[in-house]
Amino acid sequence: MTIGSLALLTLAVFAIAVLYSCVGHAGASGYIAVMSLFGLAPEAIRPTALSLNILVACIGTWQFWRAGHFSWRLFWPFAALSVPCAYLGGYLALPVRVFQILVGLILLLSAAAFVFRPPEEAVARAPSKPVALSVGAGLGLLSGLTGTGGGIFLTPLLILRRWAPVKTAAAVSALFILMNSASGLLGNVHRQGAFPAFALALAAAAACGGFAGSYLGSRRLPHLAIKRLLAVVLVIAGAKLIFIP
Repeated sequence: MTIGSLALLTLAVFAIAVLYSCVGHAGASGYIAVMSLFGLAPEAIRPTALSLNILVACIGTWQFWRAGHFSWRLFWPFAALSVPCAYLGGYLALPVRVFQILVGLILLLSAAAFVFRPPEEAVARAPSKPVALSVGAGLGLLSGLTGTGGGIFLTPLLILRRWAPVKTAAAVSALFILMNSASGLLGNVHRQGAFPAFALALAAAAACGGFAGSYLGSRRLPHLAIKRLLAVVLVIAGAKLIFIP
């Protein structure tokens, strides 16, 4: 990668970290989108996206925990099987074309999640333990396979199923993202035995963006506009991966 391309990619990662952290996510699907558009190989995309996710998710976890929105009782059934499954997903390797289609679909689904605006009056009721364990295992495997933390799916699921209030769903998803990203990264590095050198520059950009976005988000930015902008980016990247190999 040339210095110019790395500089542009770094700026893109910073912007994504700012935007995603404003709405309570770590940004893996956005990082995957821009790295795919820059033509990086899947074996470099997954560990890099997971690393950036860990940094930004750490910030989000700390903020929501500090604000008193986290629920351990809701969190642990989803996390119990998701962590080992994320490690397995990170260890497994998919054919390039399968990876492209799978990630493309994930990006399109992520765009739909950002467009969706949950009702404020949703009533929370926790799911049964078998359901939470099964959902957590599936999301963990998916997060490790694709380089996402799984929170992009867990948050809307918690809200749509009325399993948690909006802020509690965000708090649970933040730690869910952190743990699955760390587990998936360990599995991926264990299999490949290497780590992309350019990821260090992107990590610095993501950390700065995460802090900036969290600060701006706490000042009540218009999240709906940000979600729609992210949805456009994800739709473009997802369509590119699926229809233009």
